[in-house]
Order: sequence, then C-alpha cells, then structure tokens
Amino acid sequence: MSDYLTIVSHPLVQHRLSIMRDKATAMGQFRQLMREIGMLLAYEATRDLPLIDAGIETPMGGMQAPRLAGPAPALVSILRAGNGLLDGALEMLPMAPAGFVGLYRDEATLKPVQYFCKLPPALEERRVVMVDPMLATGNTAAAAVDLVKQAGGRDIVLACLLAAPEGVARLREAHPDLRMFTAALDERLNAQGFILPGLGDAGDRLYGTL
Repeated sequence: MSDYLTIVSHPLVQHRLSIMRDKATAMGQFRQLMREIGMLLAYEATRDLPLIDAGIETPMGGMQAPRLAGPAPALVSILRAGNGLLDGALEMLPMAPAGFVGLYRDEATLKPVQYFCKLPPALEERRVVMVDPMLATGNTAAAAVDLVKQAGGRDIVLACLLAAPEGVARLREAHPDLRMFTAALDERLNAQGFILPGLGDAGDRLYGTL
C-alpha cells in the first residue's frame, strides 16, 4: 500500500470478492456483490473529504454538526462494466452527479477506442471518483482519466475491483497525481491482456453476454 495505491483489505470486501472470482457464481449474485463492493469502495475513496460545521436543530436543541464542504463528489463510470460498481457507489453517495465514459479495448492492439463521453459540470470543484472493475493494461483507464482532466477534473480517484501490476504502472506513469483504490492487486496479465487469476470478463458476467 502507498499514497498512490490503496488495497482495501476489509474482510467484507475480500469475502465478497472471493465469491465473485468463483466461476460457479451465478450472474444475479455476481451483480449483487458488485453493487455491494461498489458501496464499500466509494466509502474508502471518500474517507478524506473535507467537512465544515453547520448549525442544525435536533429534537433536543441546536448544535454545530459536520457536513460535507463544497459541492458533492462526482462519480464517473467507465462503460460498460463500471456501471456495476456505480450502482453501489450511488447508494453511498445519492447526492452525487454521475457521468459516463464509453471506451472499449481493441482486442488486436489492446488500445482504447472512445465511443461516448458525458460528464457532470464543475468537475474542477469536486472529488471525482471513477469506477471500473478491472484495471488490466491500464490503457483504457488512462484514456478515461485524460477525458476527465480535459473536462476540468483535478482531484481524481479510481476505484476498481482488481488491478494488475502492469495496469498500475501504466496509470502511474500517465497520471502520477491520481489515487487508486482496489480490492486486490493480482499477479499479472496473460498474453490477451486479461488479469490472472482475475475473475474473467466482468462485463460479461454482469450482463450475461459472451
């Protein structure tokens, strides 16, 4: 663990991830576990948000109570599999605007191809929590962060289920000011750019496609 990469080792995260890795886990359970881990990763990725004291009235009287300072964080899903984490993150941060970056990996070159981008306003004033289950080569994530920065994002965090060392190195080279939160740092990539031991294709397992 470092200032750049935080591995979320909480037992409730690790237990859920182990079930998701199992190839026998059905789509519905996989989807539910993804949503639950999305909540827990959002919790960790916003642990250091600034607070201010604001006056409120409880049923027993007045007090100064802590509230989030500034505009709400923004969530950005890297389509399509990022939506599995986004659902849980939105439960933890229901006031957060959500954006979407559509990128797919060309299987021949392993390079990202953009097909969609819709981001919330005022990103320069917000913590931006980007969600994508798998950080494999890091090329797609690096391109998505590029788009968020072009839209004004400065305080950017990436939350993912699994990361490969190659992807962490690629992202750190491209965006050394980023912070990452992941449930596990796996061994390596295979020749096709998939994480080992991994959990297969997260999007296919989420949505029942091949």
